[in-house]
Amino acid sequence: MKLQRNGRSKALAIGAVALVSSLSLAACGSDNNNTTASGGSSGSAAPAASINCGKPGSLIAAGSTAQGTAVDVWKTNFSGSCSGTTINYQGVGSGAGIQQFTQGKVQFAGSDSALKPAEVEATKAVCTGGQGIDLPMAGGLISLVFNVDNVDNLVLDGPTAAKIFDSQITKWNDPAIAALNPGAKLPDAEIQSFHRSDDSGTTDNLTKYFAAAGNGAWAYPSSKTWAAKGGQSANGSAGVAAQVKQVKNSISYVELAYAQTNSLKSAAINTGASKPVEATAANAANTFAKAQVAGTGSDLALKLDYATKDEGSYPLVLVTYEIVCDKGNKADTVDTLKSFLTYTASEAGQKAAGEKGYVPLPKELTDKVNTVIPTLA
Repeated sequence: MKLQRNGRSKALAIGAVALVSSLSLAACGSDNNNTTASGGSSGSAAPAASINCGKPGSLIAAGSTAQGTAVDVWKTNFSGSCSGTTINYQGVGSGAGIQQFTQGKVQFAGSDSALKPAEVEATKAVCTGGQGIDLPMAGGLISLVFNVDNVDNLVLDGPTAAKIFDSQITKWNDPAIAALNPGAKLPDAEIQSFHRSDDSGTTDNLTKYFAAAGNGAWAYPSSKTWAAKGGQSANGSAGVAAQVKQVKNSISYVELAYAQTNSLKSAAINTGASKPVEATAANAANTFAKAQVAGTGSDLALKLDYATKDEGSYPLVLVTYEIVCDKGNKADTVDTLKSFLTYTASEAGQKAAGEKGYVPLPKELTDKVNTVIPTLA
């Protein structure tokens, strides 16, 4: 099921770009999300009228570090309107979040990758009479961030980036990089690449891009677990961002919010369009506008076109799903869960995340999410 038909794609893209361009994209990100709702980072206060609090309660959740900043602002805004409700979200990585969900330790998990069939099966043990489903909530893009002396602008493409992260290209002045960057003063220096040490949905999305756009340069299956040769590792989005900030001639991959908060430079991507596509929220919005729903029933897992060549469409995107039970949620927290998710998927919730460097999802998609949320039981 496409999220657009015929001319609607253009309209969605224009609308998403207009929304994104109206937002301040000054991000603030952290992997330290071990706070209650009342202790989260400050954000734009949501109008009280936009939040239906439901019953006061306490939600425990864990998972994706990519959405950590979004969750911080969501829970701050939600608690500001809903006295007596706390939300504790721990940014432990997508893989660990799914594991905690299947163990019944959390009410929802954040994951930058949709549940795989084996993971869906595992959720049935905790979703009595139901199973885990994927609700897209936080849109983002993956920046290829770099720290190279005298290089302010860098262009990469799928095959070249894949070879860099697999240690097939090891020098910054390699002919493949030089061909994409005529006139750039690329140093004769070793490339210091960093990848995630934890199981990460960001890694999964990056390797899906390499598989789709790498022209065979990536020899590994897409996965949350890093499989390529060489490179150095760090934990979480904040960890790899900190390494690039500190280490000369380095490169890694992080969400836009972490690139911005660490003042890191992001490479443009040569997709085959008429000009390289910059890593901006507006360009990512163009890609989200053409996403397809691949899930069935109430599951809204998306199919993203990582190999897009459309003008102004940034290909390295990700969406963070909130993973919940369609049936079998805990009776004492399901009302709070539905209220919180209804806010995060609302126009106010998406705008609040957009102000922190995320990409507001197309309204046609959030409408689908808001159709599913009331059916959770």
